[in-house]
Amino acid sequence: MAKIFFKSFIYTTLCISLFSCTEECKRLHDIPFDMPVVQLPSIPGREVVLTDFGAVGDGVTLCTEAFAQAFEALEKQGGGRLVVPDGIWFTGPIGLKSHTELHLSDNAVLVFSADQELYPIIQTNFEGLDMKRCLSPIHAEGATDIAITGKGTIDGNGTPWRELKKRKVGDDIWNPTVKAGGVLSDDGQTWYPDEGYKKARLTAGSLNKQADSLDLQEIKTFLRPVMVSLRNCERVLLEDATFQNSPAWNIHPLWCKHVTVRNIQVRNPHYSTNGDGIDIEACENVHVSGSSFDVGDDAICIKSGKDEDGRRYGIPCQNLVIENCTVYHGHGGFVIGSEMSGGARNILVRDCRFMGTDVGLRFKSTRGRGGLVKDIWCQDIYMKDIISYGVIFNLYYAGVAESDKGENGKEDLLPVDETTPEFRDIHFDHIVCSGAKQAIYINGLPELPIRGLDFHNSVFTAKKGAEVHYAQDVVFDNVTVNGKAL
Repeated sequence: MAKIFFKSFIYTTLCISLFSCTEECKRLHDIPFDMPVVQLPSIPGREVVLTDFGAVGDGVTLCTEAFAQAFEALEKQGGGRLVVPDGIWFTGPIGLKSHTELHLSDNAVLVFSADQELYPIIQTNFEGLDMKRCLSPIHAEGATDIAITGKGTIDGNGTPWRELKKRKVGDDIWNPTVKAGGVLSDDGQTWYPDEGYKKARLTAGSLNKQADSLDLQEIKTFLRPVMVSLRNCERVLLEDATFQNSPAWNIHPLWCKHVTVRNIQVRNPHYSTNGDGIDIEACENVHVSGSSFDVGDDAICIKSGKDEDGRRYGIPCQNLVIENCTVYHGHGGFVIGSEMSGGARNILVRDCRFMGTDVGLRFKSTRGRGGLVKDIWCQDIYMKDIISYGVIFNLYYAGVAESDKGENGKEDLLPVDETTPEFRDIHFDHIVCSGAKQAIYINGLPELPIRGLDFHNSVFTAKKGAEVHYAQDVVFDNVTVNGKAL
Protein backbone atom coordinates (compact mmCIF):
# COMPACT_ATOMS: atom_id res chain seq x y z
CA MET A 1 0.00 0.00 0.00
CA ALA A 2 2.83 2.36 0.90
CA LYS A 3 4.52 1.69 -2.46
CA ILE A 4 1.30 2.49 -4.31
CA PHE A 5 0.89 5.75 -2.39
CA PHE A 6 4.51 6.74 -3.03
CA LYS A 7 4.25 6.03 -6.76
CA SER A 8 0.98 7.96 -6.91
CA PHE A 9 2.60 10.89 -5.11
CA ILE A 10 5.56 10.92 -7.48
CA TYR A 11 3.20 10.71 -10.48
CA THR A 12 1.16 13.65 -9.16
CA THR A 13 4.33 15.68 -8.62
CA LEU A 14 5.52 14.87 -12.14
CA CYS A 15 2.19 15.95 -13.58
CA ILE A 16 2.36 19.24 -11.67
CA SER A 17 5.87 19.84 -13.01
CA LEU A 18 4.77 19.12 -16.57
CA PHE A 19 1.76 21.43 -16.17
CA SER A 20 3.99 24.17 -14.79
CA CYS A 21 6.37 23.76 -17.71
CA THR A 22 3.44 23.99 -20.13
CA GLU A 23 2.21 27.16 -18.45
CA GLU A 24 5.74 28.59 -18.51
CA CYS A 25 5.99 27.91 -22.25
CA LYS A 26 2.63 29.60 -22.83
CA ARG A 27 3.83 32.74 -21.05
CA LEU A 28 6.96 33.03 -23.15
CA HIS A 29 5.42 34.16 -26.43
CA ASP A 30 6.34 36.81 -28.99
CA ILE A 31 10.03 36.79 -28.12
CA PRO A 32 12.16 38.74 -30.66
CA PHE A 33 15.06 36.26 -30.36
CA ASP A 34 15.52 32.52 -30.13
CA MET A 35 14.59 31.89 -26.50
CA PRO A 36 15.08 28.34 -25.20
CA VAL A 37 12.46 26.84 -22.91
CA VAL A 38 13.43 27.72 -19.34
CA GLN A 39 13.60 24.42 -17.51
CA LEU A 40 12.04 24.11 -14.06
CA PRO A 41 13.71 22.10 -11.30
CA SER A 42 12.92 18.42 -10.88
CA ILE A 43 12.42 17.72 -7.17
CA PRO A 44 11.15 14.43 -5.68
CA GLY A 45 7.80 14.47 -3.89
CA ARG A 46 9.04 13.40 -0.47
CA GLU A 47 8.76 15.93 2.32
CA VAL A 48 10.22 16.62 5.75
CA VAL A 49 9.27 19.28 8.30
CA LEU A 50 11.84 21.47 10.03
CA THR A 51 10.44 20.73 13.49
CA ASP A 52 11.25 17.05 13.00
CA PHE A 53 14.90 18.05 13.47
CA GLY A 54 14.49 19.91 16.76
CA ALA A 55 13.85 23.42 15.43
CA VAL A 56 11.75 25.81 17.50
CA GLY A 57 10.03 28.76 15.81
CA ASP A 58 10.16 31.16 18.76
CA GLY A 59 12.48 33.75 17.20
CA VAL A 60 15.11 33.01 19.85
CA THR A 61 16.27 29.41 19.46
CA LEU A 62 19.06 29.09 16.90
CA CYS A 63 17.95 26.62 14.20
CA THR A 64 21.12 26.42 12.08
CA GLU A 65 21.79 22.79 12.93
CA ALA A 66 18.18 21.78 12.31
CA PHE A 67 18.31 23.22 8.78
CA ALA A 68 21.62 21.45 8.10
CA GLN A 69 20.29 18.10 9.35
CA ALA A 70 17.07 18.44 7.36
CA PHE A 71 18.86 19.11 4.07
CA GLU A 72 21.35 16.35 4.79
CA ALA A 73 18.48 13.91 5.35
CA LEU A 74 16.84 14.92 2.07
CA GLU A 75 20.13 14.71 0.21
CA LYS A 76 20.68 11.13 1.41
CA GLN A 77 17.26 10.19 0.02
CA GLY A 78 17.85 11.86 -3.34
CA GLY A 79 16.15 15.15 -2.57
CA GLY A 80 12.75 16.51 -1.63
CA ARG A 81 10.99 19.39 0.09
CA LEU A 82 11.81 20.94 3.46
CA VAL A 83 8.70 22.56 4.89
CA VAL A 84 9.20 25.46 7.30
CA PRO A 85 5.97 25.81 9.34
CA ASP A 86 4.45 29.01 10.66
CA GLY A 87 6.75 30.65 13.20
CA ILE A 88 9.82 32.85 13.49
CA TRP A 89 12.90 30.79 12.76
CA PHE A 90 16.16 32.31 13.97
CA THR A 91 19.12 30.80 12.14
CA GLY A 92 22.61 31.04 10.77
CA PRO A 93 23.47 30.34 7.12
CA ILE A 94 21.51 27.73 5.14
CA GLY A 95 23.11 25.71 2.35
CA LEU A 96 20.76 24.41 -0.36
CA LYS A 97 21.41 20.97 -1.83
CA SER A 98 20.65 19.56 -5.28
CA HIS A 99 17.09 18.34 -5.86
CA THR A 100 15.76 20.13 -2.78
CA GLU A 101 13.13 22.77 -2.14
CA LEU A 102 12.95 25.17 0.77
CA HIS A 103 9.21 25.76 1.24
CA LEU A 104 7.97 28.50 3.57
CA SER A 105 4.48 28.34 5.01
CA ASP A 106 2.43 31.53 4.78
CA ASN A 107 3.37 32.70 8.28
CA ALA A 108 6.91 31.38 8.30
CA VAL A 109 9.61 34.00 8.85
CA LEU A 110 13.31 33.18 8.55
CA VAL A 111 15.46 35.68 10.44
CA PHE A 112 19.21 35.38 10.07
CA SER A 113 21.47 35.98 13.04
CA ALA A 114 23.91 38.89 12.81
CA ASP A 115 26.52 36.91 14.78
CA GLN A 116 29.56 37.15 12.50
CA GLU A 117 31.01 33.94 13.91
CA LEU A 118 28.36 32.06 11.96
CA TYR A 119 29.52 33.47 8.61
CA PRO A 120 33.06 32.38 7.66
CA ILE A 121 35.04 34.43 5.15
CA ILE A 122 35.12 32.63 1.81
CA GLN A 123 36.51 33.18 -1.66
CA THR A 124 33.66 34.43 -3.82
CA ASN A 125 32.71 37.05 -6.41
CA PHE A 126 31.02 40.36 -5.64
CA GLU A 127 30.35 43.35 -7.86
CA GLY A 128 32.00 41.48 -10.70
CA LEU A 129 35.35 40.90 -8.97
CA ASP A 130 36.92 37.85 -7.37
CA MET A 131 37.27 38.68 -3.69
CA LYS A 132 36.74 37.41 -0.19
CA ARG A 133 33.43 38.06 1.53
CA CYS A 134 31.36 36.47 4.26
CA LEU A 135 29.33 33.35 3.50
CA SER A 136 25.80 34.25 2.39
CA PRO A 137 22.81 33.51 4.65
CA ILE A 138 21.32 31.35 1.87
CA HIS A 139 23.81 29.82 -0.53
CA ALA A 140 24.29 27.10 -3.11
CA GLU A 141 27.18 26.34 -5.42
CA GLY A 142 27.15 23.84 -8.26
CA ALA A 143 23.69 22.65 -7.29
CA THR A 144 21.06 21.42 -9.73
CA ASP A 145 17.29 21.50 -9.31
CA ILE A 146 16.79 23.82 -6.34
CA ALA A 147 13.85 25.93 -5.26
CA ILE A 148 12.69 28.44 -2.66
CA THR A 149 8.90 28.58 -2.59
CA GLY A 150 5.95 29.49 -0.40
CA LYS A 151 4.53 32.79 0.81
CA GLY A 152 6.70 33.17 3.89
CA THR A 153 9.40 35.77 4.48
CA ILE A 154 13.20 35.62 4.45
CA ASP A 155 14.78 38.44 6.46
CA GLY A 156 18.53 38.96 6.17
CA ASN A 157 18.74 41.12 9.32
CA GLY A 158 21.01 43.42 7.35
CA THR A 159 20.97 46.52 9.56
CA PRO A 160 23.93 45.49 11.79
CA TRP A 161 26.05 44.90 8.65
CA ARG A 162 25.41 48.05 6.62
CA GLU A 163 26.79 51.57 6.80
CA LEU A 164 24.25 54.38 7.01
CA LYS A 165 24.43 57.81 5.36
CA LYS A 166 22.85 60.63 7.33
CA ARG A 167 21.61 62.42 4.20
CA LYS A 168 19.41 59.43 3.33
CA VAL A 169 17.40 59.24 6.56
CA GLY A 170 15.60 61.36 9.10
CA ASP A 171 16.37 61.74 12.77
CA ASP A 172 13.94 58.93 13.62
CA ILE A 173 16.38 56.45 12.04
CA TRP A 174 19.70 58.28 12.43
CA ASN A 175 19.56 59.06 16.15
CA PRO A 176 18.66 55.56 17.44
CA THR A 177 21.27 54.01 15.15
CA VAL A 178 24.06 56.25 16.42
CA LYS A 179 22.96 55.82 20.04
CA ALA A 180 23.04 52.02 19.74
CA GLY A 181 26.81 51.94 19.04
CA GLY A 182 29.15 51.90 16.09
CA VAL A 183 31.36 54.76 14.92
CA LEU A 184 30.97 57.86 12.77
CA SER A 185 33.01 59.08 9.84
CA ASP A 186 35.32 61.98 10.52
CA ASP A 187 32.78 64.44 9.10
CA GLY A 188 29.95 62.86 11.12
CA GLN A 189 27.85 62.16 8.03
CA THR A 190 28.18 58.36 7.84
CA TRP A 191 27.64 55.71 10.53
CA TYR A 192 29.69 52.51 10.46
CA PRO A 193 28.96 49.34 12.46
CA ASP A 194 32.50 49.24 13.90
CA GLU A 195 36.05 50.56 13.60
CA GLY A 196 37.07 47.76 11.25
CA TYR A 197 34.34 48.70 8.79
CA LYS A 198 35.41 52.35 8.93
CA LYS A 199 39.04 51.42 8.28
CA ALA A 200 38.08 49.28 5.28
CA ARG A 201 35.80 51.95 3.84
CA LEU A 202 38.55 54.58 4.02
CA THR A 203 40.83 52.38 1.89
CA ALA A 204 38.08 51.28 -0.51
CA GLY A 205 36.97 54.72 -1.57
CA SER A 206 33.72 54.47 -3.53
CA LEU A 207 34.27 50.76 -4.19
CA ASN A 208 33.59 47.71 -2.02
CA LYS A 209 37.12 46.33 -2.29
CA GLN A 210 39.34 47.17 0.64
CA ALA A 211 43.14 47.41 0.63
CA ASP A 212 44.73 43.96 0.51
CA SER A 213 46.93 44.80 3.49
CA LEU A 214 44.01 44.89 5.96
CA ASP A 215 43.29 42.03 8.33
CA LEU A 216 40.10 40.36 7.12
CA GLN A 217 38.92 39.34 10.57
CA GLU A 218 39.25 42.92 11.80
CA ILE A 219 37.14 44.26 8.92
CA LYS A 220 34.71 41.35 8.74
CA THR A 221 31.59 43.53 8.95
CA PHE A 222 32.73 45.34 5.81
CA LEU A 223 32.76 41.97 4.01
CA ARG A 224 28.98 41.78 4.33
CA PRO A 225 27.41 39.12 2.14
CA VAL A 226 24.63 39.12 -0.40
CA MET A 227 21.60 37.44 1.18
CA VAL A 228 20.91 34.75 -1.43
CA SER A 229 23.97 33.58 -3.39
CA LEU A 230 23.43 30.97 -6.11
CA ARG A 231 26.64 30.17 -8.02
CA ASN A 232 26.97 27.80 -10.96
CA CYS A 233 23.52 26.36 -10.36
CA GLU A 234 21.14 24.91 -12.92
CA ARG A 235 17.34 24.77 -12.89
CA VAL A 236 16.46 27.22 -10.13
CA LEU A 237 13.01 28.34 -9.02
CA LEU A 238 12.21 31.26 -6.70
CA GLU A 239 8.46 31.59 -6.23
CA ASP A 240 6.01 33.52 -4.02
CA ALA A 241 8.35 34.31 -1.09
CA THR A 242 9.32 37.71 0.29
CA PHE A 243 13.05 38.49 0.42
CA GLN A 244 13.99 41.49 2.55
CA ASN A 245 16.54 43.41 4.61
CA SER A 246 19.69 41.95 3.09
CA PRO A 247 23.22 42.83 4.30
CA ALA A 248 24.18 43.75 0.70
CA TRP A 249 22.41 42.62 -2.50
CA ASN A 250 19.23 40.67 -1.95
CA ILE A 251 19.37 37.91 -4.61
CA HIS A 252 22.43 37.10 -6.72
CA PRO A 253 22.32 34.26 -9.26
CA LEU A 254 25.82 34.05 -10.74
CA TRP A 255 26.83 31.81 -13.68
CA CYS A 256 23.48 30.00 -13.46
CA LYS A 257 21.37 28.38 -16.18
CA HIS A 258 17.60 28.01 -16.34
CA VAL A 259 16.42 30.37 -13.62
CA THR A 260 12.72 31.04 -13.01
CA VAL A 261 11.66 33.85 -10.69
CA ARG A 262 7.96 34.46 -10.31
CA ASN A 263 5.60 36.23 -7.95
CA ILE A 264 8.22 37.16 -5.38
CA GLN A 265 8.48 40.36 -3.34
CA VAL A 266 11.88 41.94 -2.76
CA ARG A 267 12.21 44.66 -0.13
CA ASN A 268 15.06 46.64 1.37
CA PRO A 269 15.05 49.95 3.24
CA HIS A 270 15.31 52.85 0.79
CA TYR A 271 18.54 53.92 2.52
CA SER A 272 20.25 50.51 2.40
CA THR A 273 23.74 50.78 0.90
CA ASN A 274 24.18 48.32 -2.00
CA GLY A 275 20.62 47.18 -1.29
CA ASP A 276 19.95 45.85 -4.81
CA GLY A 277 16.87 43.73 -5.52
CA ILE A 278 18.02 40.99 -7.89
CA ASP A 279 21.36 40.97 -9.72
CA ILE A 280 21.30 38.43 -12.55
CA GLU A 281 24.96 38.01 -13.42
CA ALA A 282 26.43 36.04 -16.33
CA CYS A 283 23.36 33.77 -16.42
CA GLU A 284 21.46 32.30 -19.34
CA ASN A 285 17.86 31.23 -19.91
CA VAL A 286 16.12 33.31 -17.25
CA HIS A 287 12.46 34.20 -16.80
CA VAL A 288 11.42 36.81 -14.21
CA SER A 289 7.70 37.57 -13.93
CA GLY A 290 4.98 38.88 -11.68
CA SER A 291 7.35 40.23 -9.03
CA SER A 292 7.68 43.50 -7.11
CA PHE A 293 10.75 45.37 -5.90
CA ASP A 294 11.14 48.20 -3.39
CA VAL A 295 14.82 48.55 -2.60
CA GLY A 296 17.77 50.79 -1.74
CA ASP A 297 19.75 50.49 -4.98
CA ASP A 298 19.15 49.09 -8.48
CA ALA A 299 16.06 46.85 -8.56
CA ILE A 300 16.31 44.44 -11.52
CA CYS A 301 19.94 44.48 -12.59
CA ILE A 302 21.84 42.62 -15.32
CA LYS A 303 25.58 42.09 -14.89
CA SER A 304 28.43 39.97 -16.29
CA GLY A 305 31.59 40.76 -14.33
CA LYS A 306 33.86 43.75 -13.97
CA ASP A 307 37.02 44.72 -15.85
CA GLU A 308 39.77 42.10 -16.13
CA ASP A 309 38.02 39.51 -13.94
CA GLY A 310 34.83 39.79 -15.98
CA ARG A 311 36.65 39.60 -19.31
CA ARG A 312 38.65 36.59 -18.11
CA TYR A 313 35.48 34.64 -17.36
CA GLY A 314 33.90 35.97 -20.55
CA ILE A 315 30.40 34.73 -19.71
CA PRO A 316 27.62 36.92 -21.11
CA CYS A 317 24.20 37.36 -19.56
CA GLN A 318 21.87 36.10 -22.28
CA ASN A 319 18.39 34.84 -23.08
CA LEU A 320 16.38 36.71 -20.46
CA VAL A 321 12.70 37.63 -20.34
CA ILE A 322 11.58 40.03 -17.60
CA GLU A 323 7.88 40.80 -17.62
CA ASN A 324 4.95 42.01 -15.56
CA CYS A 325 7.09 43.37 -12.71
CA THR A 326 6.63 46.46 -10.57
CA VAL A 327 9.44 48.55 -9.10
CA TYR A 328 8.81 51.19 -6.44
CA HIS A 329 11.86 52.78 -4.84
CA GLY A 330 15.19 51.96 -6.50
CA HIS A 331 18.12 53.67 -8.18
CA GLY A 332 17.01 52.05 -11.43
CA GLY A 333 13.95 50.04 -12.44
CA PHE A 334 15.66 47.89 -15.06
CA VAL A 335 19.44 48.23 -15.24
CA ILE A 336 22.31 46.84 -17.31
CA GLY A 337 25.75 47.43 -15.80
CA SER A 338 27.94 48.85 -14.74
CA GLU A 339 29.60 45.45 -14.30
CA MET A 340 29.06 44.08 -17.82
CA SER A 341 32.54 43.09 -18.99
CA GLY A 342 31.32 39.68 -20.14
CA GLY A 343 28.58 41.25 -22.24
CA ALA A 344 24.79 40.99 -22.37
CA ARG A 345 22.48 40.01 -25.22
CA ASN A 346 19.05 38.69 -26.08
CA ILE A 347 17.08 40.38 -23.32
CA LEU A 348 13.40 41.35 -23.39
CA VAL A 349 11.83 43.60 -20.74
CA ARG A 350 8.11 44.16 -21.13
CA ASP A 351 4.87 45.02 -19.33
CA CYS A 352 6.64 46.55 -16.33
CA ARG A 353 5.84 49.49 -14.06
CA PHE A 354 8.38 51.77 -12.39
CA MET A 355 6.85 54.05 -9.75
CA GLY A 356 9.08 56.72 -8.23
CA THR A 357 12.45 55.17 -9.06
CA ASP A 358 15.52 57.38 -9.47
CA VAL A 359 15.85 56.21 -13.09
CA GLY A 360 13.55 54.10 -15.22
CA LEU A 361 15.64 52.22 -17.81
CA ARG A 362 19.32 52.51 -16.95
CA PHE A 363 22.33 51.44 -19.03
CA LYS A 364 25.74 52.17 -17.55
CA SER A 365 29.40 51.36 -18.05
CA THR A 366 32.75 53.09 -18.27
CA ARG A 367 36.12 52.88 -19.94
CA GLY A 368 38.07 49.88 -18.71
CA ARG A 369 35.06 47.54 -18.57
CA GLY A 370 34.94 46.20 -22.11
CA GLY A 371 32.02 43.94 -23.01
CA LEU A 372 29.38 44.01 -25.72
CA VAL A 373 25.75 44.81 -24.89
CA LYS A 374 23.39 44.24 -27.80
CA ASP A 375 19.98 42.96 -28.85
CA ILE A 376 17.95 44.36 -25.97
CA TRP A 377 14.21 45.07 -26.24
CA CYS A 378 12.19 47.25 -23.84
CA GLN A 379 8.46 47.18 -24.57
CA ASP A 380 5.34 48.45 -22.84
CA ILE A 381 7.09 50.10 -19.91
CA TYR A 382 5.05 52.47 -17.74
CA MET A 383 6.86 54.96 -15.51
CA LYS A 384 5.55 57.56 -13.09
CA ASP A 385 7.31 60.21 -10.99
CA ILE A 386 10.83 59.30 -12.08
CA ILE A 387 13.29 61.41 -10.13
CA SER A 388 15.93 61.89 -12.83
CA TYR A 389 15.95 60.12 -16.24
CA GLY A 390 13.30 58.05 -17.94
CA VAL A 391 15.95 56.37 -20.12
CA ILE A 392 19.68 56.85 -19.66
CA PHE A 393 22.82 55.53 -21.32
CA ASN A 394 25.93 56.65 -19.46
CA LEU A 395 29.28 55.25 -20.53
CA TYR A 396 31.00 57.66 -18.18
CA TYR A 397 29.48 56.04 -15.11
CA ALA A 398 30.74 57.78 -11.95
CA GLY A 399 31.64 60.84 -14.01
CA VAL A 400 34.14 61.97 -16.59
CA ALA A 401 37.63 61.91 -15.11
CA GLU A 402 39.74 65.01 -15.56
CA SER A 403 42.36 62.84 -17.27
CA ASP A 404 39.83 62.14 -20.02
CA LYS A 405 39.52 65.80 -20.95
CA GLY A 406 41.61 67.40 -23.65
CA GLU A 407 42.98 70.91 -23.83
CA ASN A 408 39.62 72.41 -24.82
CA GLY A 409 37.64 70.52 -22.20
CA LYS A 410 36.60 67.88 -24.70
CA GLU A 411 37.15 64.17 -24.26
CA ASP A 412 40.21 62.66 -25.86
CA LEU A 413 39.70 59.70 -28.18
CA LEU A 414 41.31 56.64 -26.70
CA PRO A 415 42.24 53.49 -28.65
CA VAL A 416 39.44 50.96 -29.03
CA ASP A 417 40.46 47.66 -27.46
CA GLU A 418 39.10 44.91 -25.22
CA THR A 419 38.59 47.44 -22.41
CA THR A 420 36.21 49.60 -24.47
CA PRO A 421 32.52 48.95 -23.70
CA GLU A 422 30.20 48.66 -26.69
CA PHE A 423 26.43 49.20 -26.68
CA ARG A 424 24.39 48.68 -29.84
CA ASP A 425 21.08 47.47 -31.29
CA ILE A 426 18.80 48.37 -28.40
CA HIS A 427 15.12 48.90 -29.03
CA PHE A 428 12.35 50.77 -27.18
CA ASP A 429 8.66 50.54 -28.03
CA HIS A 430 5.67 52.00 -26.22
CA ILE A 431 7.46 53.62 -23.32
CA VAL A 432 5.18 55.86 -21.26
CA CYS A 433 6.87 58.13 -18.73
CA SER A 434 4.66 60.48 -16.73
CA GLY A 435 7.00 62.82 -14.93
CA ALA A 436 10.81 62.91 -14.99
CA LYS A 437 13.63 65.43 -14.75
CA GLN A 438 14.72 64.41 -18.26
CA ALA A 439 13.12 62.05 -20.75
CA ILE A 440 16.19 60.57 -22.47
CA TYR A 441 19.90 61.06 -21.91
CA ILE A 442 22.52 59.29 -24.04
CA ASN A 443 26.22 59.77 -23.26
CA GLY A 444 28.45 57.46 -25.31
CA LEU A 445 32.18 57.33 -25.89
CA PRO A 446 33.80 59.33 -28.70
CA GLU A 447 36.04 56.43 -29.71
CA LEU A 448 33.14 53.94 -29.91
CA PRO A 449 29.75 55.66 -30.01
CA ILE A 450 26.56 53.89 -29.00
CA ARG A 451 24.90 52.60 -32.19
CA GLY A 452 21.50 51.46 -33.34
CA LEU A 453 19.09 52.84 -30.74
CA ASP A 454 15.48 53.16 -31.82
CA PHE A 455 12.51 54.56 -29.93
CA HIS A 456 8.98 53.96 -31.21
CA ASN A 457 5.47 55.01 -30.16
CA SER A 458 6.53 56.52 -26.85
CA VAL A 459 5.29 59.40 -24.70
CA PHE A 460 7.32 61.31 -22.12
CA THR A 461 6.36 64.09 -19.75
CA ALA A 462 9.54 65.65 -18.42
CA LYS A 463 11.20 68.95 -17.58
CA LYS A 464 13.76 68.30 -20.33
CA GLY A 465 13.61 66.31 -23.57
CA ALA A 466 16.31 64.21 -25.23
CA GLU A 467 20.04 64.81 -25.12
CA VAL A 468 22.42 62.74 -27.26
CA HIS A 469 26.23 62.64 -27.15
CA TYR A 470 28.43 60.24 -29.10
CA ALA A 471 25.71 58.04 -30.57
CA GLN A 472 24.99 56.96 -34.13
CA ASP A 473 21.84 55.73 -35.88
CA VAL A 474 19.46 56.93 -33.18
CA VAL A 475 15.85 56.82 -34.40
CA PHE A 476 12.84 58.55 -32.82
CA ASP A 477 9.63 57.33 -34.46
CA ASN A 478 6.38 58.75 -33.10
CA VAL A 479 8.04 59.83 -29.85
CA THR A 480 6.87 62.93 -27.98
CA VAL A 481 8.06 64.87 -24.95
CA ASN A 482 5.45 67.16 -23.44
CA GLY A 483 3.38 66.74 -26.57
CA LYS A 484 6.16 67.75 -29.00
CA ALA A 485 7.72 65.27 -31.42
CA LEU A 486 11.44 64.47 -31.12
